[in-house]
Amino acid sequence: MFEDDDDARIEAARNLAPGDRRWAAEAFRGIAVDQGVGEDVRLEAARELAEIDERSAAEACCSIAVDEGVGEDVRLEAARLARGDRRWAAEAFRGIVVDEGVGEDVRLEAARELAALSERSAGVP
Repeated sequence: MFEDDDDARIEAARNLAPGDRRWAAEAFRGIAVDQGVGEDVRLEAARELAEIDERSAAEACCSIAVDEGVGEDVRLEAARLARGDRRWAAEAFRGIVVDEGVGEDVRLEAARELAALSERSAGVP
């Protein structure tokens, strides 16, 4: 039942996009940061938001990535999607790295991604 409501929210946000992309962006952002929404729907909303406003999507993705109630793979994918803004991406990957409840493989991958971000911002090829 709740999943249908989540899907309806995504569809409603999509319907806003042709008329006013700002309202659509706000709707997608609201879905992406809502911890009561299913994690896959949150990630889908973040992807849609990235098409409209990459910086806002990065912030929303960070909220997904640091949410301990979200599955590890979704958290890592959200952190990767946050790359539109290095600061938010770094915060997202850092949140995964320091979370001892996350599996070692996912934490290691997040650490690699964080190191790569740091190298790029330092000008290392």
